[in-house]
Amino acid sequence: MTPLSLAEAQQRAVARAAAPAAADLRARAAREKAVAAAQRPDPVLSLSLVNLPADGPDRFSTTRDFMTMRSVSLMQTFTREDKRQARADRYLREADAEQAEQTLRANDVRREVSLAWFQRRAAEQRLALLQAQRSEALLQVDAAAAAQRAGRGSSADVLVARDAVVQIDQALLAAEAAVATARRNLARWTDEPVERPLADAPTMDRHGLVDRPLAAQLAQHPGLAQLAAREAVAVSAAAVARAEREPDWSAELMFSQRGSRYSNMVSIGVSVPLPWDRPQRQDRELAASLAQADALRAERVELERQVLAMVEGWIDGWRAALARLALIDREREPLAQQRVEAVLAAYRGGTVPLGAVLDARRSALALRMERIDIELDAARVWAALDTLIPAAGDAR
Repeated sequence: MTPLSLAEAQQRAVARAAAPAAADLRARAAREKAVAAAQRPDPVLSLSLVNLPADGPDRFSTTRDFMTMRSVSLMQTFTREDKRQARADRYLREADAEQAEQTLRANDVRREVSLAWFQRRAAEQRLALLQAQRSEALLQVDAAAAAQRAGRGSSADVLVARDAVVQIDQALLAAEAAVATARRNLARWTDEPVERPLADAPTMDRHGLVDRPLAAQLAQHPGLAQLAAREAVAVSAAAVARAEREPDWSAELMFSQRGSRYSNMVSIGVSVPLPWDRPQRQDRELAASLAQADALRAERVELERQVLAMVEGWIDGWRAALARLALIDREREPLAQQRVEAVLAAYRGGTVPLGAVLDARRSALALRMERIDIELDAARVWAALDTLIPAAGDAR
């Protein structure tokens, strides 16, 4: 079974997520509406029977009364091309907004599955560390028992060593449960078998997002792009409202047939709506659309500030976590290992009790656990940076 990489987990999660797919379908629907909105209205065909006698000797006769007419008419409303184009543009902007929503939702999925991937990795690291520590503890039990038999140790040392094993077993129960939970959580996103192993983690000590000026890259942020797209929708709605201030006109051609003794009739008519209260209707709709566009623009500016401050904080935290990891690897880990070796040598020489050895090993274990936690903190921030802007990260 091939290991599951972070990139593959992201791809699988996005492919099976419902929210991005739904947004993509809404974008497709808006593009279809744009095509329809650019067309002229359908002509209207009317059939009518006019001036049919209701009483008298010609009652309900369609031919004897000279005023009775059987009419057929065709009416067409003529919408200006700029108005039709404005309506189509609005739907196209809505399609762009839904596409931005799709990108935002896909980014959310990538971030969540990245966190699940790193959390499973950390849980498995803790479990492997405890398992290795248990093996060492069992060796210590054997060593304590051998020392007791040789007269160099006491039964108390054996009991202390066994208690250390039991404590590790207790920690293992919680670690195994955490691993099972983390594996199920990741499988929920990827639909992969829970037993499929993880590949190596990506390099987290660099990221393309921090190599270039941050403010210049925020225009690609999905949240900001979505607000910009919604703002464009509001602007296009204002353009439609402005075009609607000029009414459409309709033309009608009617042919009316009368009795055989009378002439047939042809009628031509033109209809034009009268916007008699434009300041309270059309102008109000235009003002509302413009206000909505201004509101979205203000929201986008505010979000830009928030995102910039948030990401700068993330970068500071990420760099601090990397520095803490480097300090552990460079200073604390070697010192902890030297302490274990020194105390173990002293114990073999009979100058310190077994408890000192176990304390030194517990301290070393706690340091390794602390390193896993710090690495997970760095991974969380790295994943947030990596999914902040699509294709921004190059540390794969």
